[in-house]
Amino acid sequence: MASQALSHVFGVSSSLTGRAWRWRGGNMELGSRSALEDDIVRQLLLSRGVEPEDIERHRNPTLRNFLPDPSVFRDMDVAADRIAQAVIAGETITIYGDYDVDGATSSALLIRLLRDLGTEAGYYIPDRLLEGYGPSGEALVKLGEAGSNLIVTVDCGAMAHEALGMAHEAGIDVIVVDHHKCSAELPKTVALVNPNRLDEEDEAAAHGHLAAVGVAFLLAIALVRTLRERGFFAQRKEPDLLSLLDVVALGTVADVAALHGLNRAFVSQGLKVMARRDNIGMGALIDASRLKRAPACSDLGFALGPRINAGGRVGESTLGVRLLTTQDPEEAREIAAQLSALNKERRAIEATVQEAAEEQLAAQHNRAVHLLAGEGWHPGVIGIVAGRIKEKTGKPSLVVALDGDTGKGSGRSIAGVDLGAAIIRARDEGLLVAGGGHAMAAGLTVAADKVDALAEWLDAALESQVARASANRAMALDLAVAPGGLTPELVQSLEQAGPYGVGWPGPRVAVGPVRLVKCDIVGTDHVRLIAAGDDGKSFKGIAFRAADSDMGQALLHGSRGRRLWLAGRVKIDDWGSRPQAELHLEDAAWAD
Repeated sequence: MASQALSHVFGVSSSLTGRAWRWRGGNMELGSRSALEDDIVRQLLLSRGVEPEDIERHRNPTLRNFLPDPSVFRDMDVAADRIAQAVIAGETITIYGDYDVDGATSSALLIRLLRDLGTEAGYYIPDRLLEGYGPSGEALVKLGEAGSNLIVTVDCGAMAHEALGMAHEAGIDVIVVDHHKCSAELPKTVALVNPNRLDEEDEAAAHGHLAAVGVAFLLAIALVRTLRERGFFAQRKEPDLLSLLDVVALGTVADVAALHGLNRAFVSQGLKVMARRDNIGMGALIDASRLKRAPACSDLGFALGPRINAGGRVGESTLGVRLLTTQDPEEAREIAAQLSALNKERRAIEATVQEAAEEQLAAQHNRAVHLLAGEGWHPGVIGIVAGRIKEKTGKPSLVVALDGDTGKGSGRSIAGVDLGAAIIRARDEGLLVAGGGHAMAAGLTVAADKVDALAEWLDAALESQVARASANRAMALDLAVAPGGLTPELVQSLEQAGPYGVGWPGPRVAVGPVRLVKCDIVGTDHVRLIAAGDDGKSFKGIAFRAADSDMGQALLHGSRGRRLWLAGRVKIDDWGSRPQAELHLEDAAWAD
């Protein structure tokens, strides 16, 4: 299998996107014949690092098989004990959440849990533009003065030394529940629960890929266990923790957390809870997204998550939490509709900023890291634009929205390049006012007159990492089929090894050889095609945002009379009278 994995699939050493094609695992060249579903699933799991003896545990990921004892995390028991004390004593609790999907779902999870425990917790979500990321000392002190005995920050706080120091001096108890990178010196808190603490033991540190909402769910388990031990449920029903998995799944996928281990179990089981639509707000969000079926994993990242995010990006930061915690169906419908409208507005703003950012790219083609900055760019969309630039260039990318003397920046990285660690080093060296993040994403505040120096520093600091990552850049394929083998049944078989996402990549399929019967542009820059093979079968395909790329131009103008191999992910197209498989194209190569 090793020699097969190293060889070029169909001899493709440089595709239309400049990549070599290699097998992710063994050769799975099926042609038009079918394979047993069990064989395909087994091969997919093996090629994603699952040991042969562990196949069954990963085939159907459940919490029972992946959940650690929450007590292995530092400060977890301290946090659970303090919150239990507040619940029993009837203290005022406020949840302080970030304004993105992970923050909204983490906040909603704890608010819903505390409600089931008889405590109506308040919440505070900072305004992205006016307050920025993370807890502010002023806000924490005001919450304390307003009567909050205990504040729990979620998806923020790990590096908020100054703000948490102010709260500590004011005598306010704060618990931090986070997953972002930490420094060796921790801020002053009652407890800081974060698998990415530098002093975590191996078992806890192995869960560093959790989103904050996953950490919050582990805290929920610890809290209920603590209350159980104190006899709290002698006269009341225990909360149904599994019912909270819908928000855990949404936050995990939308925060682009790696979908292996416990996260796969969270998402797999959370999708089942979501399909029941027990959460009024989640049901309204699904309806507003115009989904006519139970959500799939991809819907969380591309349909539901962006709507929640739109509130924090270009609208009102509390909308996501309000939607996911409301018990009023009419209010849920109104908020979901508002978020959909804001998401449409966000897309228009994003397009404007992206166009301006891409105009700067030509002057940076030799850089290992792209840093693009502009006055007046909306800070709410810079993370999305950074992701688009990263996908376009294959390099870590940061986008900075300048406003006078300072700029807010957001970055997205590629596999093998730890952007969050680099941003923390840049901050420690005085290049940043503030900054942090994790391997694949980071945020920062920078003085306008240091943007160029930051760009030079990042380029030098990450050049070797980017070079190594780029050298290993290849299109990893899981199987190959003739056009006749591209069927809905194949799609269903492939889905059995899901859910897929970062760290657990969706299977890529090579199809061909084919000739293009039709190829044109749909929308603004999507390439749509119909391909036919030597077996007389044809299928539809689409390459999103590819019209201006080298591959898109080759498909549109250079493919007449030539045969190609096409590669991408197969999806179900259910718009017609009967479902058909279509290819979401990621790469192509000449077959002759």
